[in-house]
Amino acid sequence: MTPAPSSLQTILHSIDSFVWGPPLLILLVGTGVYFTFSLGLIQFRHLPTALKMVFSKSSNTDSKGDVSAFAALCTALSATIGTGNIVGVATAIKLGGPGALFWMWLAALFGMATKYAECLLAVKYRTTDDKGGMLGGPMYYLRDGVKSPLLATLFAVFALGVALFGIGTFPQVNAILDASEVTLGADRTMAAIVLTILVAMVTLGGIKSISRVAGKVVPTMAVIYVVSCLGILINNADQVLSAIELVIVSAFTPTAASGGFFGASVMLAIQSGIARGVFSNESGLGSAPMAAAAAKTDSCARQGLISMTGTFFDTIIICTMTGLALIITGAWQSDLAGAMMTTHAFAVGLNADVLGPILVSVGLLFFAFTTILGWNYYGERCVVYLFGTKAILPYKIIFIALVFSGAFMKLDMIWLIADIVNGLMAVPNLIGLIALRQVVVAETKLFFDKSLAMKTATQQS
Repeated sequence: MTPAPSSLQTILHSIDSFVWGPPLLILLVGTGVYFTFSLGLIQFRHLPTALKMVFSKSSNTDSKGDVSAFAALCTALSATIGTGNIVGVATAIKLGGPGALFWMWLAALFGMATKYAECLLAVKYRTTDDKGGMLGGPMYYLRDGVKSPLLATLFAVFALGVALFGIGTFPQVNAILDASEVTLGADRTMAAIVLTILVAMVTLGGIKSISRVAGKVVPTMAVIYVVSCLGILINNADQVLSAIELVIVSAFTPTAASGGFFGASVMLAIQSGIARGVFSNESGLGSAPMAAAAAKTDSCARQGLISMTGTFFDTIIICTMTGLALIITGAWQSDLAGAMMTTHAFAVGLNADVLGPILVSVGLLFFAFTTILGWNYYGERCVVYLFGTKAILPYKIIFIALVFSGAFMKLDMIWLIADIVNGLMAVPNLIGLIALRQVVVAETKLFFDKSLAMKTATQQS
């Protein structure tokens, strides 16, 4: 007998709570802790070097790869900087209180080491398809490094599910259409048609087209959003230190109920902060390595360092800005939730009832659009692994059709399924990272020894 929809939803809720429960969160953060110490605090010691690499052109123009290292980072960021930075932060603080932001920071700091490791492995074990394009990601280091085709296939199936039925389509489409309907007064059906055409125009051009658009849109929108948040912090400069103090204190003490906030225990702050932090920056989930593998580079460690900055930009900068804006303006204590809570914070913080909501809506529009593009590429990489390059065009047609249909779908059940599959992606990937930990350590030592030798030789000459 088939369970009634309500029963099925209850079952899915139970599965989701288990998948994203303490075991996975401990494994995700624990992997980050292991790589942090085994790599000598790489994300703290070498972040300035990594940031310098991001904004400087590589001298090795003949390196193998499809796109520049910066374009590969922007493609990965296009998938991670999305609704999670606007809606996810609001959800975490609404549930766990201001202390949730501290645990987002902690997850991100350790997550940077995980992101470094997985993107290093993606470049080390990458290969080429029959058209000469780069193939890489967890599927390949699980198959060729761990020697487990089963884990590789499981990862590809889970990631394809996320691309087609989860983060890659429906939630982003709904975020775009809701924002365009509320702020711009656009007709939902017409907006869906325009969005579908734009997605088709970009994605049919492949990684070079996606990275070209992402390379322009992601930095531009991130700067506009961060500057807008800075405007709120500057307008309320006298409250910034007390907001940071509230974040740190609330991370270790229960937050009392106030206004529309129902109160939260320390455990709830930890769980909501870490879960939303991981959901936002995707460190350890295995998505970013698929973009990193396309980078033009002759050093897997160098690309690992560049990719590591993605988590820094996503969570330490953008999520922090959103979180502080929500706390300083008191929006977290309102009866509002999600995007509406962030919109309220911008309206109050900028003293602009019209401009504030427009900035949040435009941010949502562009962040969600680039997330669709990034996940389209991730899904394509999984399709190539599972079915070969001949399946790329059919996949893209299905993906584009799902983008259009997302405008007319109920999201409750889909969000649950997407959340479950998204969490399941992490399991084979983390197994791969732990199994190949010595490879990561050896490649890192080789890179820094070589860099030191070159620096010494230059100084002597």
